[in-house]
Order: sequence, then structure tokens, then C-alpha cells
Amino acid sequence: MSRLATTFEALAKSGSKALIPFITAGDPYPEFTVPLMHAMVTAGVDIIELGVPFSDPMADGPVIQRASERALGHKMSLRRTLSLAMEFRRTNPTTPLVLMGYLNPIEAMGYEEFANAAQRAGIDGVLTVDLPPEEGAHCAELLKARDIDPIFLLAPNSSVVRIQKMDTVGSGYLYYVSLKGVTGAGHLDIASVQTKVAELRAHTGLPVAVGFGVKDAATAKTIADLADGVVVGSALISKIEGNLDSPEQAKQEIIELLASMRLAMDTFGA
Repeated sequence: MSRLATTFEALAKSGSKALIPFITAGDPYPEFTVPLMHAMVTAGVDIIELGVPFSDPMADGPVIQRASERALGHKMSLRRTLSLAMEFRRTNPTTPLVLMGYLNPIEAMGYEEFANAAQRAGIDGVLTVDLPPEEGAHCAELLKARDIDPIFLLAPNSSVVRIQKMDTVGSGYLYYVSLKGVTGAGHLDIASVQTKVAELRAHTGLPVAVGFGVKDAATAKTIADLADGVVVGSALISKIEGNLDSPEQAKQEIIELLASMRLAMDTFGA
């Protein structure tokens, strides 16, 4: 059983939900990433999504785009992101790591070489934003053969056929994008999220994590009442962007936000 499956199973047994932060590898500089990852675990996160900086993102809003630009300015790449994951793994063998990014760097490396490198780095899941399940079967097979879960994005307008396809090809969890648009945009329509998550559960046995639009503890709790996991990204990266001259302050603010989300989420059902 993969680390992701084990984590979601343990959370379900305890009546809790997964808190899943997203950060961009190498933002604001490479040496900041691994200490931040460890600090987030201490704050109570369950899974970490580690973003691979990319020059031409299609789903990321301005906040995450600027994070990628800062990281790319430090020569961050897919290989260097994997090396940071490996560094984290040396002292944390249990927290699941999901690599999140775009297809181009994986294509450039080659699917099999990438799958082998991800396995060596201790990656548990790969979410490739622009690789649909209809075209991702080969990559998914290579990942699954190495106990790495291929994870797919679902949108508010995803059809039942597409949900079922992602359930077949994917594993680990399904990531439901709760807003039409890019990361960090708009406001959550909770009723819409509730309806869509119910539809997803009718067609998949995989855990459902909800992201895009999660900004604070109250939102995190609301989503945790509906889904199996809560993903937060732009709200964290905004803390880095607001403290570029004081990275330790950024780290402290990120930890405080995540700790408040954890506390709110653990009042599930109260």
C-alpha cells in the first residue's frame, strides 16, 4: 500500500481529513524549501504537494507564477526539485510527497527516466496538470509499477465519463479544482462544491481533495466537512511573497496559518 493510501486510511479511521499544502520548490531560494517542508509537518500537515517551477503554467494564478519565476531565477529545475525531495526524505520517511507540475519537463527527461528518478527521490504521487487521463495511461503505468500514484485534476464541468476515466487511470486521490479559473482566483461556491463532491463519490472510491480558493481556517474547515482533503497553495505562497526580505518571518506566518487550519479541521463534526 502506498504512503498516500496509508495516510488517507489512517485519517478516515480517526475521523480526520488531510491537510495538503502546496509550495513551489526553490521559492524564494532553494535552501528555504526543505526546512519549510519539515516545519509544515510539525504544524500538522498530512501530505505535501511540491511544485516544479515552470515558465509557462496554464493553471497557476499570478501568485504561483511569480513563485515559479523566483525559483527559476535560482536555476531550479525538475531534477533539482527531485533532489530537494530526496533531501527531505533523508529525515522524514513517512509524510507523502506529491510532485505537481507540467508535462514539458517530464517529456524532456523521458517518462521512464522520470519515473525512476521520482522513485529514488521518495515521491509518492505525481500530478501533471496538462496530462489528461486519455493520454496519460503509459506514464501512469510506469509510475504505478514503482508504487507512485498518478493523480488527476477534475474541474467543475468534468463529466461522469471523465470522472470514471480518472478513477481507472489514477490512484492516490482525485484533486477537485473547485473554481473555474486559475489558482488563487475567485471565491468558493460551497453549495457547488458539495454537489460536485457528492457526484465524485458516486463514481470513485478514491479520496477526494479540494483545492483552489482555500485561504483561511474557516474555509479549510468548510471544505474538510465535505471532502477527504483540503489543498492550500496561493495563501501560503503569498506569505513568502510578502516577506521576501525576511524568509523566517514568512515561514512563521505559514506555520501559523497551517496550524490554525489544522485546528479548525480537527473540529470536524462539532
